[in-house]
Amino acid sequence: MNKRIGIIGLGYVGLPVARLFATRYPVTGFDINKERILQLKSGHDGTWEVADDLLQSVLKDTQDSQIGLYCSENLEDLSNCTVFIVTVPTPVDKYNRPVLTSLYKASETVGRVLKKGDIVIYESTVYPGATEEECVPVLEETSGLSFNQDFFVGYSPERINPGDKEHTLEKILKVTSGSTPEIAKEIDELYASVITAGTHKAPSIKVAEAAKVIENAQRDINIAFVNELAKIFNLMKIDTEEVLKAAGTKWNFIPFKPGLVGGHCIGVDPYYLAQKAKEFGYHPEIILAGRRMNDTMGKYIATEVVRLMIQNDIKVKGSKILVLGITFKENCPDVRNSKAIDLVRNLMGYGANVLVCDSWASRQELEQEYGIRTTTKMPKGPFNAIVLAVAHQEFLDMQFRQLLTAGGVLYDVKSVLKERVDARL
Repeated sequence: MNKRIGIIGLGYVGLPVARLFATRYPVTGFDINKERILQLKSGHDGTWEVADDLLQSVLKDTQDSQIGLYCSENLEDLSNCTVFIVTVPTPVDKYNRPVLTSLYKASETVGRVLKKGDIVIYESTVYPGATEEECVPVLEETSGLSFNQDFFVGYSPERINPGDKEHTLEKILKVTSGSTPEIAKEIDELYASVITAGTHKAPSIKVAEAAKVIENAQRDINIAFVNELAKIFNLMKIDTEEVLKAAGTKWNFIPFKPGLVGGHCIGVDPYYLAQKAKEFGYHPEIILAGRRMNDTMGKYIATEVVRLMIQNDIKVKGSKILVLGITFKENCPDVRNSKAIDLVRNLMGYGANVLVCDSWASRQELEQEYGIRTTTKMPKGPFNAIVLAVAHQEFLDMQFRQLLTAGGVLYDVKSVLKERVDARL
């Protein structure tokens, strides 16, 4: 294929996509964050999604190469691309409403360099219909070109699992779609040329968009069910983990564990589908009930820790509590929509002095974005309570009881600690 590919957004999703395509095509990676571009040009990925050796193996200093990745913050460097892949974040606001600002801006960016015959593929999570109803008009207005006559679009939902070094991009089957049958075939062949796991060509862009949001909504609902079970069994003084082990002996039992459900996908995608459903006059009951359950787990765990402290005659106000892990999942630096942040804030709300230890998270980002200070090294005790919120590898074999005061509480959110704990989720 004689393609020159432009990737718009070089974050957790965009960089792995750019790196993979750069093994076979000339790729220009574009990002408005100059510091990010400088970091990537130095051969390092601060998100740790792409190993430095893999990144360095495809990096190029110029756009002249027939294969490889050139990173830039200059719009004109996208002008020779024929395929544009948009991988910008699509979060929700404080009212859990979809925020498409970055998507609009990225579409304007592409529109300024769009030419006849070009293809624009969106990977960002959206609700069904957003690509054609929201993005295409921006492309048309900015470029002055006509959709499906001068340029074409497609949608291929991202399936990046941050921190997962086993299920990498090329090993996950890719859903593709296009705005015409011919373009759908061309886009599918483009992804199939680098995705070793294969592709699935959806019959329409809306089907591909819908598939993305239900993937994570399904997982969200299942975890919400287990979180509710954990609350019930806690009241009954039954070990939830043992219940799940017993139930898991049946061949068709689906294994899910309770926990803090955040991140850029599971904690966000259900709201995109719910928003679109409401526009059609339907109020989604199960989807939003699951999200309400999972959104409250940080507060629930904080309440349980405080309850145990009070039972042990520990004064909560002014107490010292250590929270282990603040990212949204283990062995990953991503703190976007992390529910561990809710846990920390709720503990602080009781007047406790909360110290967060996390060697993966950016201390600067946490302080600037959330007002939470962290340490990368295990602090010295004693602490009145320790909460394992995120199961980073370095925490798993440590002994934490020696850091506790007499009667101190050890709460294992992830049910992974080998030593005696006072409670698990």
